[in-house]
Amino acid sequence: MTKTPVIRITKRFRFEAAHALWAYDGPCKNIHGHSYQLFVTVQGCPLNDPGSPKHGMIIDFSVLKKIVRETVIDPFDHTLLVNADTPHAEMAKDNKLFGKVALLPYQPTCENMVHDFAAKISAALPSGVSLHSLRLHETSSAYAEWYADDN
Repeated sequence: MTKTPVIRITKRFRFEAAHALWAYDGPCKNIHGHSYQLFVTVQGCPLNDPGSPKHGMIIDFSVLKKIVRETVIDPFDHTLLVNADTPHAEMAKDNKLFGKVALLPYQPTCENMVHDFAAKISAALPSGVSLHSLRLHETSSAYAEWYADDN
């Protein structure tokens, strides 16, 4: 008997966002932006149903795209990200000045964002598909990773 393989697939997403790190001791305490890249890797067993149009797939890439768009990209793209528990939140509430603002329950570091994204994406995945890992690039040379095995 052949064992059904567990396969991983990855899709890359991009979004633009600004943030400021309250009480940070470096230049990132100031509002600045990044061109983020998010690599989403899911795993599962490919569907073994020759009669299905999804035969051989873990998840249709278009379904994964929809999940990540709804949970991460749409809420965060072209948004000012600030910690809701800091004075930045009061300043950022002026929509005439800043437009789209996300008041987050955490300091908007790359590390905290990737952890938040993992929870959001995991909760939206269909049965039989699990989140394996995320990699969030804040710059071309700096990123944070989240692995299911570590959490």
